[in-house]
Amino acid sequence: MSEQTYILALDQGTTSSRAIVFDHAGTPVSAAQREFTQHYPKPGWVEHDPGEIWESQQSVAIQALEEAGLTARDIAAVGVANQRETTLVWDRETGEPVCNAIVWQDRRTARTCRQLKQAGHAELFHEKTGLFLDPYFSGTKVAWILDNVAGVRERAEAGKLAFGTVDSWLTWNLTGGAIHVTDVTNASRTLLYNIHELQWDNELLEIMDIPPSLLPEVKPSSGIIGEISAGSVLSGIPLAGIAGDQQAALFGQACFEVGMAKNTYGTGCFLLMNTGSQPVNSTHNLLTTIAWQVGDEVEYALEGSVFNGGAVVQWLRDELKLVSSAQECDQLAATVADSNGLYLVPAFTGLGAPYWDPNATGAAFGINRGTNRAHLCRAALESIGFQVADLAQAQLDDLGQPLKQLRVDGGAACSDPLMQFQADLLQCDVIRPQCIETTALGAAYLAGLAVGYWTGKEDITRNWKRGACFTPGQSVEDMLSHRKGWSRAVARSLKWGD
Repeated sequence: MSEQTYILALDQGTTSSRAIVFDHAGTPVSAAQREFTQHYPKPGWVEHDPGEIWESQQSVAIQALEEAGLTARDIAAVGVANQRETTLVWDRETGEPVCNAIVWQDRRTARTCRQLKQAGHAELFHEKTGLFLDPYFSGTKVAWILDNVAGVRERAEAGKLAFGTVDSWLTWNLTGGAIHVTDVTNASRTLLYNIHELQWDNELLEIMDIPPSLLPEVKPSSGIIGEISAGSVLSGIPLAGIAGDQQAALFGQACFEVGMAKNTYGTGCFLLMNTGSQPVNSTHNLLTTIAWQVGDEVEYALEGSVFNGGAVVQWLRDELKLVSSAQECDQLAATVADSNGLYLVPAFTGLGAPYWDPNATGAAFGINRGTNRAHLCRAALESIGFQVADLAQAQLDDLGQPLKQLRVDGGAACSDPLMQFQADLLQCDVIRPQCIETTALGAAYLAGLAVGYWTGKEDITRNWKRGACFTPGQSVEDMLSHRKGWSRAVARSLKWGD
């Protein structure tokens, strides 16, 4: 396919929708981004307006094409990356959602998860899905909607409703309601999909009391799904790639060999390691998940999920008003040598791996009379690094080998103080590529492979270029006391909200 054409990636994230046009070298040609509203109707609840998700994503796609001076004829394919476990249910006839989307951070189903564990189902779900019974995942969110939104269960059982994660919602709207699909990566995050048999699991659906008619058809991550039929400049472009944002980033980082790992520093933090064609069962509270499916080839990953990564900097900016931007947080953090004994545990929506405690709450320990704004900024950045180090330790315990290097991306990966602290904690090189838009890039690569724009993974590997490299500057002994202080702080925040 001609290198004079381009690939459009739609990157629908937790706090914003983005669209990026990439050329054959994997270089961004144009980009557009728009934040949208976060709704917090009750403590522990997080929602999005499905209409705002769609409208914002459509508008930035149009804007990205216009800024590049391109039309649909110039775009070889569209790929979609999305916030994963966020859950929507809508009417098949009208396309109207039955309620707001329940965001992956939402903890309203913690009680349901406890009841399922008490009923003895935890091992079955883990064995079939590679996941834990936690409110993070989509399954209990769907069940909550069925049981708590008036009239929904009856309509669902009559086959009138559709469930999907955000990728399904976008593809439904992009194709004018003609296609109800998801891909294997998103399906593997629902608690309803058997990652070994590669199909929806009837036994799990029965336990959750979810009608199979709600579910989308599961497709490979790379493959032509159909043509975009929604109005505007997007019409006629092949829709050819779908992946959950973290798997897309792993693909965009060209982590194609077993043992290669990346961490994305977004709203949350997500450390994924490629484990190849066989799923690896974690004994240290990591998730076993599908990395991608290209053609008939399915690959797996071990994943550690942190719920509040870059969100802690947003909290300093938006709620505490301590800084006006992430850059100011970096600048203030760099003015002090350390956090002056302050540890911040950003368990705003519980703790993910390796703790899996939905009742943990945010906390700060070690505050003294000399604690100032700069120390709080540094402690916030360090809290991100500590959580990622916890995930890396769990991977080490599972696989028996430490990380040789960590490829990083996402907005907070631009923070040099954080990246240096991360290298010191992990005692390995932390490498930031020239293009940190790896989530969108991974979606672009998956779509481009499907239409022959790129011929194989070799093309993608050649495109990956090293940007900054952060090497350890502190000894293991120096970092050990920091790790111990962090562990003490986490231990005190666990189960606080129980």
